[in-house]
Amino acid sequence: MATKSKVSAGILSDAQADKRGEIVTLLERAYWMEMETVMNYLAISETLDGIRAHQVAESLASDVKDELGHAQAFAARIKDLYGTPPGSMDFTADQTYLQPPADPTDVVSVIKGVIQAEAGAIEHYMHVIEVCDGVDWATQDMVIEIMRDEEGHLREFERFLKEYDK
Repeated sequence: MATKSKVSAGILSDAQADKRGEIVTLLERAYWMEMETVMNYLAISETLDGIRAHQVAESLASDVKDELGHAQAFAARIKDLYGTPPGSMDFTADQTYLQPPADPTDVVSVIKGVIQAEAGAIEHYMHVIEVCDGVDWATQDMVIEIMRDEEGHLREFERFLKEYDK
């Protein structure tokens, strides 16, 4: 990853090209995780039926905006690091656990899928934070902020599951 400027230190310097490439790869993965979550949250929020499903569907619909914002932040940071945000031909779906349920009243499987997706995002973001430590504070700060959002989403759905487990 060649630089476009004459920065002599930091993540944009030629000396950090390999580390920058590693971080961009991790950011691309994060970008796709967020984009896939957007697709699934949107589909599920429109699929769920039933009185008890209403609050979960509303929460997912609201979270779509947050997750899309995260994807946009990752895309912008990829560009800042001399990368190119990926297009749809690079997408491979992974979230088998977060598909719209065949039974639109199966709220528990949705809640468990959301918890799994958020936990997976948090795990990946913790890894990104570790890789950035000491070399790319801007990316690290951005990912910490996004991880804070994901932790909030995770806790919200853990509370939903607690209600259903009663």
